[in-house]
Amino acid sequence: MLKHFFFAVGLSLAAPGLAAPQTDAAAEHPEATPYEKDAKASKDVDAALARAVATDKRVLLVMGANWCHDSRGLAGWFEQPRFAAMLKTKYEVVYVDVGYRDRNIDIAQRFGIKKIKGTPTVLVLSPRGALLNPESAPTWRNAASRDEEEIFSYFDQFTPEL
Repeated sequence: MLKHFFFAVGLSLAAPGLAAPQTDAAAEHPEATPYEKDAKASKDVDAALARAVATDKRVLLVMGANWCHDSRGLAGWFEQPRFAAMLKTKYEVVYVDVGYRDRNIDIAQRFGIKKIKGTPTVLVLSPRGALLNPESAPTWRNAASRDEEEIFSYFDQFTPEL
């Protein structure tokens, strides 16, 4: 009986060292759910473009969905105080719900993106609606895996790809 007791104690002490380290995906990046299925997306985009002209800002059009881990992750970063302050000074931000890439696709097409290949697709637009990041717009499908500094630097020091 005593032998079983020592075996159990030894096993319980050894088990934490044998277990794989736990990672909590939510702890790696914040998440938010700003994509509204019933929003008037075209009107929201037009209003953002009008504000951008008046304030000399760019429009940041984030086409994603609340079911998408990467869309929620990028939106979560954008809500953090550091990001929010930077974005407020440089961009008019609009979230457009694309469902399962079957909703509001006409908005992406309006700015030269023929097809939403993954979510989020992030368009940076001039105040007059010119797409400034045609190459990198569809590359945000791994936003939740990207480093905070990489994301911040991209939008803070954005250089048009035209």
